[in-house]
Amino acid sequence: MLAPTAWRVPPRHYGPWEQFVSLLTEGLVGRGVDVTLFATGDSKTGAKLVSVMPRGYSESPDVDVKVWESLHVSEVFERAGDFDLIHNSFDFLPLTYSSLVETPMVTTIHGFSNEGILPVYQKYDERTHYVAISDSNRHPTLDYLATIHHGIDTDAFELHPNPGRHLLFFGRIHSEKGTAEAITVARRVGMPLVIAGIVGDRGYFDREVAPHLDGTAVRYVGPVGPPERKKMLGEAHALLHLISFDEPFGFSVVEALASGTPVVAFDRGSMVELIRHGQNGFLVQDVGEAADAIALAGDLDRTAIRRDAVARFGRDRMVDRYLEAYRQILQPSGTFLARSGAGRAVGVEDGGHDARGGDGEG
Repeated sequence: MLAPTAWRVPPRHYGPWEQFVSLLTEGLVGRGVDVTLFATGDSKTGAKLVSVMPRGYSESPDVDVKVWESLHVSEVFERAGDFDLIHNSFDFLPLTYSSLVETPMVTTIHGFSNEGILPVYQKYDERTHYVAISDSNRHPTLDYLATIHHGIDTDAFELHPNPGRHLLFFGRIHSEKGTAEAITVARRVGMPLVIAGIVGDRGYFDREVAPHLDGTAVRYVGPVGPPERKKMLGEAHALLHLISFDEPFGFSVVEALASGTPVVAFDRGSMVELIRHGQNGFLVQDVGEAADAIALAGDLDRTAIRRDAVARFGRDRMVDRYLEAYRQILQPSGTFLARSGAGRAVGVEDGGHDARGGDGEG
């Protein structure tokens, strides 16, 4: 398994690609698959860990990112003969190595940072295998093995006994994630707003967010880890996800749903695949519709919201789908099914954040 190197696996707070890698890797290990994880040295995993970089470059600002990413990617391909399959979660750079080895490779495409990276995906389309994380993020010029929505550890979230105390913005603070719009909606409906997440754009934060922070009506709590996230999501009246880009997936959206918390989101990208309008949240077109949806969100059945999220976005469902994809790739040679259990070895590496631009699915 080839992971990105911006953060450790799993991330301490932010890191959607690393979160995906961790959830899938540990799920595969739990099924008896022999997995080698190529990630940062401080990563936590039940797989065999191989690292050339002690910490993620987002936590080590003095490192030369290109140098260490190159060493990181080359490490897995120099060992390619040890694996039945390489699972690339690093973005497009590993594709350029794929023709140099016999080991087949599957790439989870977490999103396209810009159209400029498409020629790499197009060149290796016939040589490798692509998995989309949502139907909305499939590019029309590429062939795909499957669409597999991310899974989460739904046991890490639960219904809260006293929900409905605040609205919540949870994610990277950036104009495309809709933090300012969330503040506008909260003020219109007269409910307190809690903002949690890393600052993705300092200028935007200083201009559009900081002037509204008063510690009561609008409160910023910074990035939060699993224990705080569970409580914050479960207590919220609704999650506001007012994005201005076609988001490939939304971890915070499905985590809220797994907490029984409705989501009010702009109808962009994958949101139509995650949100069942009028059942677990609302797809809206503007801040006016979002404000109107807040009152309606209180009438939704939070138990049913969680039950649906567990069925659709549990980690086991994701692991099942990836094992099926691996079999489609490897069954013709018999190598995957002939090994003990579900398979012998899957090389997984952590992906390249500098190439991907935004957080894609965070």
